[in-house]
Amino acid sequence: MNRFTLVWRNLWRKPIRTVFTMLAVLVVFFLFTVLEGLRGALTLSDISDESQERLLTSHKLSLVMLLPVAYQSRIARLSGVEAVSHASWFAGRYQDNPEFAQYPVVAEEYLALNPEIRLSDAHRQAWLENRGGAIVGRPVATQYGWQVGDRVPIRSSIWTRANGSNVWEFEIEGIFDDIDGGVNAGVMLLHYDYFDEARAFSNGTVGWYVSKGDGSLPLEDLMAAIDAEFENSPTETKTNTEAAFAKEYAQQFGNIGLIVTLILTAVVFMILLVTGHTMAQSVRERIHEMGVLKTLGFTSGSIFRLTVLEGLLLVLPVGILAMALGWGGLAFLSGALGALFPAGLGIGTRSVLMGLALMLAISLGSVLPPVIRALRLDIIALLRTA
Repeated sequence: MNRFTLVWRNLWRKPIRTVFTMLAVLVVFFLFTVLEGLRGALTLSDISDESQERLLTSHKLSLVMLLPVAYQSRIARLSGVEAVSHASWFAGRYQDNPEFAQYPVVAEEYLALNPEIRLSDAHRQAWLENRGGAIVGRPVATQYGWQVGDRVPIRSSIWTRANGSNVWEFEIEGIFDDIDGGVNAGVMLLHYDYFDEARAFSNGTVGWYVSKGDGSLPLEDLMAAIDAEFENSPTETKTNTEAAFAKEYAQQFGNIGLIVTLILTAVVFMILLVTGHTMAQSVRERIHEMGVLKTLGFTSGSIFRLTVLEGLLLVLPVGILAMALGWGGLAFLSGALGALFPAGLGIGTRSVLMGLALMLAISLGSVLPPVIRALRLDIIALLRTA
């Protein structure tokens, strides 16, 4: 019998206990992977470079308060501004599905400011020629099964049409990809002129302005200049980078990172108790055998290494399997909920390394205390304990 066989047989000394401990490890690291993926998506931890350079100007008090469309020309005249456009929140849903982002925009201006949007020339031209047309991010089109040429009804919770209906129909003229998987990946873009003429109220207003500097001024100075332009006006503004605004918006739902961290801490502490109890029982049951092994010439160091290997075998293979299953679960959710998670769901290298570190911590934390206490005893004490 080699040493690995000895470790393996000790691990399965109590099969039911081992199986339930492994199941607990499986559940913990599956949850860890899924929660890490959701945390990354909800806290927008991966923001594109373009989003960090674009500026977003909204009403000083709240995004739901609108700005005059005339502000665009005033922003465009400011020194340091290269381009400016606008967008508004449509607040629509398709059938009984949750809301996803739809923006009425000035097509050519918005596309020029968002070069990460990849749209074929044919789809682009078709959209420009159809005032009632729309283009949509691929994750949304995939989720709802939309194809180019489909006519889809969108029910808005804010905007009613001049005829009193809140159902708007748009023809899908193109499906685009966001190469950065950023803020536009799950968006449906509509024509602002069509929207503004057809809505029943607040004509001539927009939700926010998107602008880009020409590099002659630092972003902080340009943001201050934009807000200074409208200071003391009836509708004052607040300007920030698009990336910072997106993160602030996500934080409206709470500190997702802190919530997930607290949940994971509680779960990991629980599994540490479970595996620690399992290994403590296993070591206590084998104290007499440790005395026999020492009598046969095994050193305390070799017995220590065998026990540590047993703890690693109890946690590491199952934990890695659980993370692989969690990764598959995130891929499934990403496909099924493309409109809610347009950038996809997944975990990065940092999360993988954190998971492996937690596995090692649980393995060693559950093994070291009982085995160190046992090996402090001499051979006679070990043999006497049975």
